[in-house]
Amino acid sequence: MADVRIDLNADVGEGLDAADAAIIPLLTSANIACGGHAGDERTMRATVALALEHGVAVGAHPGYPDREGFGRREIDIRAEALRDSVRTQLEALGAVVADAGARVVHVKPHGLLYNKAAADPALARLLAEVVVAWDSGVVLVGLAGSRSLAAGREVGLAVAAEGFADRAYEPDGSLRPRSRPGALHEDPLVVAAQAVSIARDGRAPLDGGGWVAVSAETLCLHGDEPGAVESARAVRAALTEAGVALARPGRA
Repeated sequence: MADVRIDLNADVGEGLDAADAAIIPLLTSANIACGGHAGDERTMRATVALALEHGVAVGAHPGYPDREGFGRREIDIRAEALRDSVRTQLEALGAVVADAGARVVHVKPHGLLYNKAAADPALARLLAEVVVAWDSGVVLVGLAGSRSLAAGREVGLAVAAEGFADRAYEPDGSLRPRSRPGALHEDPLVVAAQAVSIARDGRAPLDGGGWVAVSAETLCLHGDEPGAVESARAVRAALTEAGVALARPGRA
């Protein structure tokens, strides 16, 4: 088998300090909330320090400015206000990371912003333009096969296709909406098996049988879920057993 490597990331810095302390050492990159859906200067500083302590790549995780809805619901926001919000979030984390003597490696939108940009060319372009104007050297992370990745390439960003170990897929390659049953895998063994399938075989299982192609360079676990740490341990063990190496994303 050819050498197979993949990044393992999780969304962190969302106010779950104990969970972050347990899961971050198991990752190769961390998506840190930066004030939109969650996070503030205290959580950013603490989470950045923890990531750097463990050699984990630091990424920005901007979301809709909707703390009450955790960035997972529709809100009424104009394009320019969204641009300003995302830019402010990136600048906030960037300042914290610079103070720590490091650099932001990647940007991954959060929640509904991520999922809408995956299918909406205009929103994908807006986000890509904000990111490239802020720092053209970061990697833009987006759903494998999505408009987010295409928009990133169009503006000259490096991109990383993302697969999800703990989310159910639809036949078109989109993620099952959280409003539907079975959207999130809770059994660590199921999560681990899906991680190996995506990393090694480039596909994810579908309910009722069959597969959907998922070509990914990074795998996500949701750090705010109760079983996230157990799933991360299971994923690391399963990937190692399958001969898949874990490697943080690169940046010049």
